Amino acid sequence: MSSTAQTQTPAAAPAPQLSPTQLIIFTPAAVKKVISFSHESPEAEGKNLRLYVQGGGCSGFEYGFKFDEEKDGDYVLPQGHGEESIEVLVDSFSMPFLQSCTVDYYENFAGSGFKVSNPNAKGTCGCGHSFSA
Repeated sequence: MSSTAQTQTPAAAPAPQLSPTQLIIFTPAAVKKVISFSHESPEAEGKNLRLYVQGGGCSGFEYGFKFDEEKDGDYVLPQGHGEESIEVLVDSFSMPFLQSCTVDYYENFAGSGFKVSNPNAKGTCGCGHSFSA
């Protein structure tokens, strides 16, 4: 009698379960500005802020921000505390690029805007709005 050996493919390890605070951090200044924008923008009513990555920019990828509705597969990340809190939506494509990022809002004589500090970026361009991975 001959026997055939069966090989089993090992199951993929489950993705690590990270708490929302380990994924992306919005500073208090960024949370306040998102809240301010949401009150000023009629199109933001009933929506959350979406942070995403898309192809483009000088370095290959660029960050995007918009108010949007939750979609299947989105990560929903609570940010802030109490009345000064928001929920940030991140799609599954963008999450690996954004994990462990800090988002801040700045205002100075040169201008104002959101700044993403991204430890996953291998390089950035001079404008600070795009990165390479």
